[in-house]
Amino acid sequence: WASAAGAPAAECGQTTAQRAGARQTRAMWIATVNNGDWPSRPGLPVAKQQAEYRHLLDVAEKLNFNTVYVQVRPAADAFYSSHYEPWSRFLTGRQGTDPGYDPLRFLITEAHARGLQLHAWFNPYRAATQADPKKLAANSQARLHPDWVHRYGGALWFDPGLPQVRDLAARVVLDVVQHYDVDGVHLDDYFYPYPIPGKAFPDAATFKKYGAGYKNLGDWRRHNVDALVQELHTRIHQTKGWVQFGISPFGVWRNKSHDKAGSATAALQSYDDIYADSRTWVRKGWVDYIAPQLYWPVGFKAADYRTLVAWWAKQVAGTHVQLIIGQAAYQVGQPGAWKNPAELSRHVAIDASYPQVGGEAFFSAHDLAQDRHGFATRLLHDHYSHPALAPMAGPGAPPAAPADLKAKSGRLTWKGAGAAAYAVYRAPAKSPACIVPDGRYLLKIVDGDVHATSDKTAKPGRTYTYYVTALDSRRHESPTTHGVQTTAAHG
Repeated sequence: WASAAGAPAAECGQTTAQRAGARQTRAMWIATVNNGDWPSRPGLPVAKQQAEYRHLLDVAEKLNFNTVYVQVRPAADAFYSSHYEPWSRFLTGRQGTDPGYDPLRFLITEAHARGLQLHAWFNPYRAATQADPKKLAANSQARLHPDWVHRYGGALWFDPGLPQVRDLAARVVLDVVQHYDVDGVHLDDYFYPYPIPGKAFPDAATFKKYGAGYKNLGDWRRHNVDALVQELHTRIHQTKGWVQFGISPFGVWRNKSHDKAGSATAALQSYDDIYADSRTWVRKGWVDYIAPQLYWPVGFKAADYRTLVAWWAKQVAGTHVQLIIGQAAYQVGQPGAWKNPAELSRHVAIDASYPQVGGEAFFSAHDLAQDRHGFATRLLHDHYSHPALAPMAGPGAPPAAPADLKAKSGRLTWKGAGAAAYAVYRAPAKSPACIVPDGRYLLKIVDGDVHATSDKTAKPGRTYTYYVTALDSRRHESPTTHGVQTTAAHG
């Protein structure tokens, strides 16, 4: 870059919020259960584990994503230094074996260094992916409390009807919220296990003990799940008010044939089959975001994508709950509509027609990295060509703007303190000294500990005007600095 010219690098003094429509969640799931996405297999050397994770974050950054949902408790185990549960076997190959570093601290540091938010993804009730408790570590809660678990479907499941099980799930989540700088807590669609035809989940004794006052088993089971959801929402926000709590439920709440409030679908129903009353969570405000897994293509008769987006948009309308649509990247290339690599791009275009939709999440990272048939490249080209800030996590005052923005020797530098991140904007050369932050010009997001960056995409000889804003933990944005104008150097 040539030397900067123009207005002095001071604060502009604006308080106008980020323009409507510029914020959007763009997330990917990073599954660790059965080594689905990361690490690729158990027992890898630490350096190899870390390199694999960095590669997945590079994919997210390349696609202009801003959020990762990383599975840190896949099966009553831990990808972090837990006060309650053993180290995960998916790290080392043997449950309880210390991996030699703190993976979650590393995961967070690497994500934040790229301006990505990290939501810690928990499975609250899966105790083990196999059914033999003797294969678990001695300090596994399933071994310490065998009366808390049931064998079902070749796995071990905690009984959600037991108050002590719900208490364990809450303590596990709060342990992470208290000790790690996570941006969110994320649950997926596993509450009561998906039903196996002809085989009932064996909680009759628990229902007999705790089910007084409930008309039937289903109402009681839904109460048990609701109680955990409500408690987590309350206690997470009491601990750290800026940490988001979100759930990614199965995409169909109820079919209209069963409930006039349901969707025009003919699919499994989360309300009836896994006792997840996702509509109530939204209506009661027990979640900050909901990310229904709409893993069906447009035109699929039993569960049409377009039908379900419209239904979910209606559910969040008038609430403070953010709607993020879960997308099936793993389906790309499968028979039928999924053979078309543009199917997911088509989904995102449909989402854009609903103002209630605040973004997308893709399952999963491995599929995005593979980019089968160019589907991820198409998403980037069609919809994600520019970075985007994640939505704000509740109300609050914007932070103070950075100061002393300068451009010298190919780098931007600024001063600031206390920011969670900084947003760097690149506008046309003749832009005014002060602007309202504009998502069209967002260049990158960097960690709050960083006070310098370079623009590797600047075209030699072209002049630009740069601005920087500060972001707090809730993603509230400061006014911009005064712009600095500079010309990218040749060579």
